[in-house]
Amino acid sequence: MKFQNRKLQTLSGTWKMRPQIYDDSCYMEQFQLADSYLVEVPGSVLSALCDTGAIGEQYQDPYYRDNEYALRELFWQDYWFERDFEVGQKLLEAQEIELVCFGLDTLTEIYMNGELLAKTDNMHRTWRFSVKEMLKAGTNHIQIRFLSTLRYIQNYQAQEHKEIHCDASGAISGNQYLRKAHSMFGWDWGAQLPDAGIFREIRLEAYSVARLESVQYTQCHRADGSVLLTVEPEIVCLSKYQATEIPYFVNVILRDPNGVVIAEGVETSVFTIEKPQLWWANGLGGQPLYTVETELLVNGNCVQRRVDSIGLRTFTVSREKDQWGEEFAFMINGVKFFAMGADYIPEDCIYSRITPERIEYLVKSAVRANYNCIRVWGGGYYPSDTFYNLCDRYGLIVWQDLMYACNAYDLTEAFEENIVAETLDNVKRLRHHACLGLWCGNNELESAWDHWGNFLEQTPYIKADYIKQFEYVLPKAVREADKNTFYWPSSPSSGGCLDNPDDENRGDTHYWEVWHGQKPFSDYQNHFFRFCSEFGFQSFPSYKTVYTYTNEEDRNIFSQVMESHQKNDAANGKMLYYLSENFRYPKDFEALLYVTQVLQAVAVKSGVEHWRRNRGRCMGALYWQMNDNWSVASWSSIDYYGRWKALHYRAKEFYASVTGSLVRIADNDSSVSNGGEHFSAAAAWVANETAQAVSVNVSLSLKTLDLQTIREASKEILVPAFTSVLAVEEDFSAWVQRQPRIMVPPSQKRVERSNTNTLQTKKLYAKKDVFVEAVFTYTDGRVQVESETLLPYKYMDLPKCSVEYTVCAVQQQSGSTGYCIELVSNVYAAFVELDFDDADVIFSDNYFNITKKESKYVYFYQEDILNGEFQNAEDVKQRLRVRTLWDSYTERRED
Repeated sequence: MKFQNRKLQTLSGTWKMRPQIYDDSCYMEQFQLADSYLVEVPGSVLSALCDTGAIGEQYQDPYYRDNEYALRELFWQDYWFERDFEVGQKLLEAQEIELVCFGLDTLTEIYMNGELLAKTDNMHRTWRFSVKEMLKAGTNHIQIRFLSTLRYIQNYQAQEHKEIHCDASGAISGNQYLRKAHSMFGWDWGAQLPDAGIFREIRLEAYSVARLESVQYTQCHRADGSVLLTVEPEIVCLSKYQATEIPYFVNVILRDPNGVVIAEGVETSVFTIEKPQLWWANGLGGQPLYTVETELLVNGNCVQRRVDSIGLRTFTVSREKDQWGEEFAFMINGVKFFAMGADYIPEDCIYSRITPERIEYLVKSAVRANYNCIRVWGGGYYPSDTFYNLCDRYGLIVWQDLMYACNAYDLTEAFEENIVAETLDNVKRLRHHACLGLWCGNNELESAWDHWGNFLEQTPYIKADYIKQFEYVLPKAVREADKNTFYWPSSPSSGGCLDNPDDENRGDTHYWEVWHGQKPFSDYQNHFFRFCSEFGFQSFPSYKTVYTYTNEEDRNIFSQVMESHQKNDAANGKMLYYLSENFRYPKDFEALLYVTQVLQAVAVKSGVEHWRRNRGRCMGALYWQMNDNWSVASWSSIDYYGRWKALHYRAKEFYASVTGSLVRIADNDSSVSNGGEHFSAAAAWVANETAQAVSVNVSLSLKTLDLQTIREASKEILVPAFTSVLAVEEDFSAWVQRQPRIMVPPSQKRVERSNTNTLQTKKLYAKKDVFVEAVFTYTDGRVQVESETLLPYKYMDLPKCSVEYTVCAVQQQSGSTGYCIELVSNVYAAFVELDFDDADVIFSDNYFNITKKESKYVYFYQEDILNGEFQNAEDVKQRLRVRTLWDSYTERRED
């Protein structure tokens, strides 16, 4: 008997979508919907209506002005997706044919040739249905009805004692009753656009006898350095066959990172790799990937082949006891390292727009900013295979939340069965990835049940469901499919069982007193979390992004449109509060947007640097959040259009494997007037997150705003591997006035003795006229410059700043061409921003301070140009915009 190979027939492509309007839909008249529309699958209701302009120019951009609210009303309706497809006789000869749906969002009825096939209710699952008996040779017809999720929520009837009366911030009430990405119903950064459709591939799979369902890999790293690799295929056999009747077995081929076959075996699933090339997180080593080809053989013929890339490494989270409590440290190949990165959300509200190209851009941006970790947040979705393949390739450890966030759940029997299947689907899909660091049960639910007011008001039945769901049902399902990966019950957590989940001395922490609590940035230095997996600060996106969703009359941060693109309550006012504490009020709208980005960068930088200085006690800092899913004011470091904010540029520096930081030291003199914190001393630190000791020359200087050095101390230090050390500390109180806002006559002098006992006179400088500079010179030639002022910038007497610049064409050794921008200033230039009105590029540096009279060089190359093009260096120079903090509040006039 001869059996054919597994055959795949895609059903993606052009479908027809038609709305089914309910009689009570009074809001639908404004759209004037046609009977049907063409939609490209993967695609959705919004992609069909908006991307094609089918509902008029006014609504073509769902993110323009307040279109969100009108388009939200579309989802009180049902929508039918349908298409014809051809089936050949050859396909029908297979013993089994399945319809495989990798992404149905969310409530569906599936019809094949007019007959009801199945119903689905979970966008996070892969659905398989046998359709062999329903297909015919020739033309077939498939219909999928997407039922309104808003109506489902509205009509949901909770059991007695199971009513839920708490909602996630910014989300539509009741979103927790559905297994649909919660953030599609809105969040405190996201639009309320609960789209529907086929957002991933849909296809037919035909096979006989059996199919290869999945493969699990287990690595045993031995003391002699070798690795024992166990390959465990999972075979699904048709019920009418037994292995003894039809001989099927598995052949495994193992290739090294160069593609060379190093092991092969029929019915052999254990291989010894004598000299393994280990996989490391970004910054710690390389990311060599081995290839495993698993072949399903029936009667000696290969009928299905699966190819996986795996990395040979050990990974766990160390929770050893220490003098502070219990550590929470990532450990790869036996090495504990400081985790650096951010929290990731879906890249768009319209999921079919999340293309491989957009995913790769985001992952590469993370790597360019020196991330070694990325946390997939639990209120979104499980990303595509592309995301994890890229994280494998570039060395980003993935903290993987299960898809639950900030909600209470009604754990009915049906819901439990659904979420177990969802967990098995996704764990089996992702478990082989080298990048997978840990599974986490949810986002913030343990903390919520411990002390959030709205959760404490829920019934004990719902609380009991939390314990069952997240401390029994889901961990059991994860362990069933993945016995190798670390599991963590919630984030934040100290280990589960509602045992003080926000404990600063155990587990991971989310810290929001800076921002929500409106505490100053310096408050970060009061906390020594073991691992800070969420903290952050908001900013507005680029003015170019804001202009995509506003008209001129909207460009006031308290206008209705601007506030509709701000989903965190009172957050625009909060940004103004922090601005008032640190900077002068900006002169215009664009300047205000710029200053909020500076604020955000300064805030997050101060937290990360503090925790890196306390490496060992704290072992991770992941800021909230990396990206946006629409054009909005948020905590992101990259906006919806991929434009790097100031924060992402600064992350490139403060997340570098070897980096310096400069911290001001507060005055202890209680006689200092005018309130707030005052500084007269500073310290320079170096953090080394590599396996080699690093030699660094560190200088610490007090300088005037016209760039004259008042006092300088320098030191050559050796920073041991995986440490953070104090390099230089200086007290500048002998050179600055004690009371910064009280003017001291220039003639006032202080008499001090030098080391040679010679009397010297020293001028006392007002703090508003000086700054502190730290210069870190590394042996590889890299020079890092950090600077701080001793007063808030709003009190600084910044001189008129005119940054001069020239541009020349350059070429890298690789052959890539680009441009070098040489910038010079004769005074202190704070937070220098480079940009173009009509182009977007990623600069080698941006939002930096110029602290020396020497030239500052900034580069970009062809691959860094996101939008637009340049003719030559003169074209770049003419179009370049340069802004400094001084420009943000001063009208520039020609002399």
